[in-house]
Amino acid sequence: MSLFKKLFGGAAAKPPEPVVYKDFRIFPEPVKEIDGYRISARIEKEVGGVIKTHDLIRADMLHTAEQTSDAAVFKAKSLIDQMGDDLF
Repeated sequence: MSLFKKLFGGAAAKPPEPVVYKDFRIFPEPVKEIDGYRISARIEKEVGGVIKTHDLIRADMLHTAEQTSDAAVFKAKSLIDQMGDDLF
């Protein structure tokens, strides 16, 4: 059945809910690699009515997508604490 969904389209996957931290939205986006998952996240904030975006990609690799998502949120929060609005 999944082959037919791929060919003819099925219900689109629901995007994950962002983690909100200090008015920033963090979207963990683990990247599947051969040896595991790479830490990656999209950080967004609305500034003056415009949504600003920063893509966080780290060399760190973990074994599961869940571990990687948790680590991405942690790294994003640290980056927000260090850079604040200068991130954009």
